[in-house]
Amino acid sequence: MSAAVDVATFLAAVTPDRRQREAGVLDRLFREVTGWGPRLWSGGMLGYGTYDYTYASGRSGTFFATGFAPRKAKLSVYIMPGYADFSAILERLGKHKTGKSCLYVNKLEDVDLEVLKRLIRAGLDDLGTRWPVHPT
Repeated sequence: MSAAVDVATFLAAVTPDRRQREAGVLDRLFREVTGWGPRLWSGGMLGYGTYDYTYASGRSGTFFATGFAPRKAKLSVYIMPGYADFSAILERLGKHKTGKSCLYVNKLEDVDLEVLKRLIRAGLDDLGTRWPVHPT
């Protein structure tokens, strides 16, 4: 099965219906901002772009550069790796909660999608100053 089919199958299986519609909107938004297609990662996450990292401890790996997960309770939007202070953008985003490298949104209508686009771009730009980012 191709990666495109995997993504389409994944998006078609998102429940409930509202969350499935929101996942479609986010997929189009991430494609627009990044210029890349998504890759399905374990845990039901769609990632756009990748980066290879090696920490001072010697631990290394590859992870997606930005992406989202359409969870039933909330949408999780991943802005990696969470080093930069995006508070000025977040103040204009709308209703959300933050974690170390992600933000949580109850309903997509609670946030300004244009501000979300700026946040995704800012996160990618910041990540690119730390690790080379590769298209997917």
